[in-house]
Amino acid sequence: MNLMIGLESIKSLVTSFLKGGESYEKSVDEFIKELQKVLIKADLNVKVVFELTKGIRDEALKSEPPSGVLRREWFIKIVYDKFVELFGGEGEAQVTPSKTPYTIMLVGVQGSGKTTTAGKLALYYKRLGFRPGLITTDTYRPAAYEQLLQIGLSIGIPFYGDKTANNPVAIATQGTAKLINEFKCNVIIVDTAGRHGYGSEEKLLEEMKELAEAIRPDEVLLVVDAYIGQKAYDLAKKFHEYTPIGSIIITKLDGTAKGGGAISAVVATGAKIKFVCDGEKLEDIEVFNPKKFVSKLLGLGDLEALLKKFEVLEESKEVEKRIERMITTGKISLKDVYLQLQSLRKLGPLRKVLEMIPGLSLMPTLSDDQIKLSESKIKKWINIIESMTYEELEDPSIIDRRRMRRIAMGSGTSVSDVEELIKYYEQLKRLIKDLRRKKGLLSKLGAEGLRI
Repeated sequence: MNLMIGLESIKSLVTSFLKGGESYEKSVDEFIKELQKVLIKADLNVKVVFELTKGIRDEALKSEPPSGVLRREWFIKIVYDKFVELFGGEGEAQVTPSKTPYTIMLVGVQGSGKTTTAGKLALYYKRLGFRPGLITTDTYRPAAYEQLLQIGLSIGIPFYGDKTANNPVAIATQGTAKLINEFKCNVIIVDTAGRHGYGSEEKLLEEMKELAEAIRPDEVLLVVDAYIGQKAYDLAKKFHEYTPIGSIIITKLDGTAKGGGAISAVVATGAKIKFVCDGEKLEDIEVFNPKKFVSKLLGLGDLEALLKKFEVLEESKEVEKRIERMITTGKISLKDVYLQLQSLRKLGPLRKVLEMIPGLSLMPTLSDDQIKLSESKIKKWINIIESMTYEELEDPSIIDRRRMRRIAMGSGTSVSDVEELIKYYEQLKRLIKDLRRKKGLLSKLGAEGLRI
């Protein structure tokens, strides 16, 4: 489901960042600059854009990634976390009523799809095993009564309205009592009149306030049209001042709409997005999941795997596991070297790390001359690796003199420094192959495993 007009642009930004050959700091600045353009074009409120991107940039340049994580991967995790926070946090909003009967009052501007959304909610709760009922209090739009009546009939849900009345508060209170007492409904969905366009219509806002005070809904749900754009920020804020918003439904997410206005609405009210609707059918409603939405937004289908990687790194010694894997397979990449360099400061010399693997401590191959590194050299090599592309990290054999010059410029080092790192990598590769050839190593690993 394509949720924002800037979706492909954001995916492209992430891909370019991960493959970029510029220095980390320069890549971050370029990413932030382009992200601001994309989000503003997608109608996200300008103030929200700059607060979001400032938070991303500050953390990206000040924080250090966990041992075993590339800084570019760490940056994408920071972007992910900031977007998830913007959308309301880690978990989904609570959709199951906390008690029964439970009253939901829908508010929003005319044309946002409130009446259809009322029907979608009713069907959704019916399928969860509840007994929903529908009420229309819209005395301004003649077709509102008939539209919701027909929706109720089509899905077998009780409906209440009064075409002759002009008092929304009376309709709501009478309808609620009737649906609960006579039809035994336990989820009451109240559809209200919308503001007729974007402007100062205090009468309708006062009506919303009176309705809320009269029926005391358990939840006020703001319906936001994904097309509304930056107007959503002020609109949501205005509604919230009159009737505190509990959660939000975004409608018309059909792949072409600008979704930034909906985000602005979330920020304005502090509410969570609860549902999203991307079609006209009553079945076209789903619970909003911030993590899945952001994963799709960033174009990382395997983002869950990346996040699990962070969890693993925080809870275990990834370095020892990687060394076991290197020795078992006989393969090593510059990403492995990077993780090794990152871990040396915390775990001590590489000799100590290797000695954690049963049998290796007795091998004369592990000499200090081969694996001893200075702090300044570690820092320099980390900068060099962070200036490489993913292709270069996976296959260092493609790094020729032209690539070396680019990497050196991006990392603030010299070509000879890059050559020295490549030489170290080749040395480690030979070391791993030598260790793997030692008789009995693999069988001993299989019998004893890693002692970590």
